[in-house]
Amino acid sequence: MSKQQQAELKKSASPFAQPNIKASIIQIINSILPFFLLWYLAYQSTAVSIWLSLPLTVLAAAFAVRIFIIFHDCAHDSFFKNNKMNRIVGTITGVITHFAFAKWKKKHAVHHATSGNLDKRGTGDIWMMTVGEYRMAPTWEKLKYRLYRNPFVMFGLGPLFLFLLDNRFNDKQAKKREKRNTYLINGSIAAIYALLIWAIGWQAFLMVQLPILYVSGAAGIWLFYVQHQFEDSYFENESEWNFVKAAIDGSSYYKLPKIIQWLSGNIGFHHVHHLSPRIPNYNLEKTHEQITPLQQATTITLASSLQSIRFRLYDENNKTFIHFRDMKPFMKKEKHQPY
Repeated sequence: MSKQQQAELKKSASPFAQPNIKASIIQIINSILPFFLLWYLAYQSTAVSIWLSLPLTVLAAAFAVRIFIIFHDCAHDSFFKNNKMNRIVGTITGVITHFAFAKWKKKHAVHHATSGNLDKRGTGDIWMMTVGEYRMAPTWEKLKYRLYRNPFVMFGLGPLFLFLLDNRFNDKQAKKREKRNTYLINGSIAAIYALLIWAIGWQAFLMVQLPILYVSGAAGIWLFYVQHQFEDSYFENESEWNFVKAAIDGSSYYKLPKIIQWLSGNIGFHHVHHLSPRIPNYNLEKTHEQITPLQQATTITLASSLQSIRFRLYDENNKTFIHFRDMKPFMKKEKHQPY
């Protein structure tokens, strides 16, 4: 694709980057109200059986993911035309989803500006090492990386790290406005927790809230992971890196069943989102369908996406992901010539 074609592609997506106040309000209603209703029903069900409550908490977690997409759009200033409204709704949904809005907004902007750039990784990304980097890393760093990329750690302990640590503390270089936003969200969460524990007791509260946080957190990590960690995903060094190619070739089209697509706020059209982050989530599918070149993005399904679990390292020479066990040929090759 020539530079002119890339410019035309970006331009063709711009008409869809227009928030619709009616669509935004409807999405707030059909996302947040069902979440609170399911939370209440799950609590009522605990008096009967935890096994009756658990399916309701899982469904509530799915709506929490949908609420996070509203939060996500507000971070891109794409949910409302008014940026103040984006900040207000983003902060409110940050309380519900337990994400620090201003902090996450800043990091996520860096992710979009550097996605697929091998020389600018490390902010807002899943930690990924290349074969060359892993081969040269000290033993302790290899062990740390192996633990990080282990599915039980990433999707099992990952939600706990996000909710208890990463989103609760400010970065050292954070500005006052960002710090105040984190304090506001943390304080609001603490106050709501205290009120609910006082009202229904800590046992009932934990039986409902913990499964919601855990399932929604694991699902969110999975969606973020799988849409950039597919076999032929785009990664290049700074000198060769291209924003449009990173969007189209480095972000997948996650073709999900309609109900899951709706609950995940169309985030499966991730290639469209990376091409034009100002497109609100309810316009992503329409953009994909009406702009033919976007339909050439790598398509993954629920079944095929499971293969990404085995991806551990990026082979920068062959432009593909490999498993740790595939390192053996490289180690043998190293004895004869540099990789």
